[in-house]
Amino acid sequence: MYHHFRGKPDLALAAIRRTAAEMRAAAETVLAPPGSPYERVEAYLRRERDVLRGCPVGRLTMDPDVVADAALRAPVDETLDWLRGRLAALVEEGKEQGQFAPGLDAGDIAATILATVQGGYVLARASGSPAAFDAGVRGLLALLAPAAPGSAHG
Repeated sequence: MYHHFRGKPDLALAAIRRTAAEMRAAAETVLAPPGSPYERVEAYLRRERDVLRGCPVGRLTMDPDVVADAALRAPVDETLDWLRGRLAALVEEGKEQGQFAPGLDAGDIAATILATVQGGYVLARASGSPAAFDAGVRGLLALLAPAAPGSAHG
């Protein structure tokens, strides 16, 4: 294997990049149209995950070797930035369509969606049950739910 890589750090970087690419592809399958922006955010939050294993990319932030090495940390940071940007674009689209309140900051909402997922993994792992993850998802979706016609939000 080492004839393809210069050493362990090179091998680790390749593995991290592959994991990051797989996460982006999985997210994009539910974030891409069809569906309203809310439906796509909901699909992202509810997509099938091995909740008790945690996020394959987010888990890397717990590895001291990854965090200490800017080259190893870069694909993790880039992937999370990509996801925040992708989610923020969906929130903006939803605001334009009247699905989300016009005063919402798309970047803040995207960060909240990402924090709900990452925090949900931590809570589920701590309790040994996906129930905490599911509760966080349900709560966030209730907060983001499109306003009914004629309501105070509409």
